[in-house]
Amino acid sequence: MKIVFMGTPDFAVESLDILVKNKYTIVGVITAPDKPAGRGQQLQQSAVKQYALANGLKTLQPEKLKDPDFLKELASLNADLQIVVAFRMLPEVVWNMPRLGTFNLHGSLLPQYRGAAPINRAVMNGEKETGVSTFFLQQEIDTGKIIFRESTPIGENETAGEVHDRLMKIGSKLVLKTVQAIEQNNYPQLDQAELIDNSTAIKNAPKIFKDDCKVNWNQQVDEIHNHIRGLSPYPTAFTTLIAPGGQQHIAKLFLTEKERGAVKEPLYHIVSDSKTYLKIPVKDGYILIKELQLAGKKRMGIQEFLRGFPVGKDWRVD
Repeated sequence: MKIVFMGTPDFAVESLDILVKNKYTIVGVITAPDKPAGRGQQLQQSAVKQYALANGLKTLQPEKLKDPDFLKELASLNADLQIVVAFRMLPEVVWNMPRLGTFNLHGSLLPQYRGAAPINRAVMNGEKETGVSTFFLQQEIDTGKIIFRESTPIGENETAGEVHDRLMKIGSKLVLKTVQAIEQNNYPQLDQAELIDNSTAIKNAPKIFKDDCKVNWNQQVDEIHNHIRGLSPYPTAFTTLIAPGGQQHIAKLFLTEKERGAVKEPLYHIVSDSKTYLKIPVKDGYILIKELQLAGKKRMGIQEFLRGFPVGKDWRVD
């Protein structure tokens, strides 16, 4: 069975690697074009391209997926099956090309959290469980027939990054299971509509923009905590630290803890001993900041931060 694999970030590498290690024939790897990054704007290869080159796999990097030359080259690979993991939306002319179809690995328990940021959104919403799904692509995004799903719990303090890394490994095994089932022509195809009834509220996972990352301190303590860990380590929640004189410092927040209970201090005014802890009083408790990063500085734990940046009385957040 000839396979074309499509993916770009680290999340996809694990799935490609498990196929290679299980001796599947990867006739082509499709990934994003090299992009300038960093201060020097040097061209950076995607994680999938780096893996493909290191393993001698044919690599294609189309700017446009409907480009006639790309479509001709893709067709010449004569793939039986295409696999998509963390890539981009495919036109029908691409996903409908192989005789066995194209399946996608998605980072949620479909039909929940269709969209670009399923892992972040599930954590941000305080879900207790998430997972991965494999499904055949069809016209509307993330709506195709489900082949397999695998669930995993989300810890109360887990970050999106921690959930991402676990799903990456679970997902790779699900990709292998799916390929083996298709190879044996023995696999389920469950219509997502069968998992939706009148009591099911479907939650979506739209792309996250900068405005989505600003912390809203007017929310409940659980919501704030979930928001911060759901954006950690990327794209990262942020807030503004405001000194008594009005000077402002933008800070990214990576790790927090929460304390529920009555609040004595003025809301949103920083409470700290300037040595070991920093917490923010909100409506129904406190947010304890454990790791953060000021603009132009490195990420650091709260004790290291307070040694170099002594936040004192009457500081607040916005």
